[in-house]
Amino acid sequence: MSKIKELQLSSDIRGIAIATEEFDATLTVEESRLIASAFVKWLQKRYPSKILTDLIVGIGRDSRISGPDLTKEFIKVLSAYGVRVIDFEMATTPSMFMATQFEEFNCDATVMFTASHLPYYYNGLKFFTREGGLESSDIRDIISLVDEKEGIPQGTVSTIIEVKSIFERYSHHLVELIRKGSQSEKEKPLEGLHIIVDAGNGAGGFFVKSVLEELGAETEGSQFLDPDGTFPNHIPNPDNKEAMESIKNQVLAVNADYGVIFDTDVDRAAVVTGSGELLNRNNLIAVLSVIAISEHPRTTIVTNSPTTEHLKKFIMDLGGRQYRHISGYRNVINKAIELNNQGIDCQLAIETSGHAAFKENYFLDDGAYVVAKILMLLPRLVAQGDTLDTLIKKLVQPKEVVEVRFKIETEDFKTKGIEVIKDFPNWIPKDWVVNPENEEGVRIDFKGEYGNGWLLLRMSLHEPLLVLQIENDMVGYQTKILKTMNNILNRYPELNQNKLEAML
Repeated sequence: MSKIKELQLSSDIRGIAIATEEFDATLTVEESRLIASAFVKWLQKRYPSKILTDLIVGIGRDSRISGPDLTKEFIKVLSAYGVRVIDFEMATTPSMFMATQFEEFNCDATVMFTASHLPYYYNGLKFFTREGGLESSDIRDIISLVDEKEGIPQGTVSTIIEVKSIFERYSHHLVELIRKGSQSEKEKPLEGLHIIVDAGNGAGGFFVKSVLEELGAETEGSQFLDPDGTFPNHIPNPDNKEAMESIKNQVLAVNADYGVIFDTDVDRAAVVTGSGELLNRNNLIAVLSVIAISEHPRTTIVTNSPTTEHLKKFIMDLGGRQYRHISGYRNVINKAIELNNQGIDCQLAIETSGHAAFKENYFLDDGAYVVAKILMLLPRLVAQGDTLDTLIKKLVQPKEVVEVRFKIETEDFKTKGIEVIKDFPNWIPKDWVVNPENEEGVRIDFKGEYGNGWLLLRMSLHEPLLVLQIENDMVGYQTKILKTMNNILNRYPELNQNKLEAML
């Protein structure tokens, strides 16, 4: 069986596209061709009533330097089978889904080449149909159709490939949504606001001129807008401390009202206020919860598990409900869809990583749409003399936050990780209590001699790691907690505790 199956990462395919001293390449033009051929077969099964020459497939990529070669080979294979191809070239992941919804493109399916925030030498593929993003089972089905012995048909490609840009159409879509949602009679409802963007040299630079300036915002001071797949300035990741510090410092330096930061393919975003408040992780969930609950009273917000108890109270005080689910953006989205199918209103699914999907927007995790929802509020906040800081002033912030990752140094790391999590409650101190409202790993509440807070021990989604997250409302107790963790985890020599021990 092809090693391509090892490239599946839940509902994506990801691999090393550029060999380094440390890693061999696993996702080259050869794998791109094989996946393209398998995808054509999958499309034939998905749309049995359509002949291949009637199918329209859109292809996009982020700024990664491996993108042009990988997409070129993928397109060659599709067109050799007779599939009609639209090469969108540079695009964002959410806009590629929207290419299946916009009538002028009318794509039956789209493929986005991206590896999100991962280092430059990675790349990957995300797949969409008109029904949404493909599930893990769909990716397995595609990979099962890979046949390394089968020859790729040779065909004439020039007559069935169109090169188009998605940005103009997608930007117009966002601009009209913001104009309508701002409830302003102004053509430029953001006039008078200074909003800057940090695109991290990914695909999000379009947002400055095509959205913000179109709506009247001043954008001077925006940074790293030019696509550069080597990511020379910082990791394009709203969940990364260095990246958030970069946009925060720029907001303060140019005295902007707000700063927006996107990840590489713009399916995630975060915001910084003029005071320097970071609206990512729990703070972003809080802001979007205010929006969702104000529009849909008593709605349920689905999040992943590593959120604070303070966030739960914040959402409940708004009149909503929080449902903590297992990490993974498809997991929280699918849980939200499931709850709606059960008759429980759920308007928002969001991870602390920044993946956020609104029911009204196809439950598509779209960083640009998240920012659009926030921008709709700004004219009203200005009129009231308020800012986004006002929306979360009642969200209590923990005094100390720690995250430690333990590498599981054994080949069967999943089994070992599950074993540690299962056994963990047997070794905890009497002041620690297992929180039953948890569906991922093991969550512990603690008080007394350990302060007042919680910890979560869970498996990493994508790597052979156990992840420990600790939040405490009291200062000075983290060393005691870490020493206790160290003693408990010493029972498992397969866990590398170097990072924890360096903190003691």
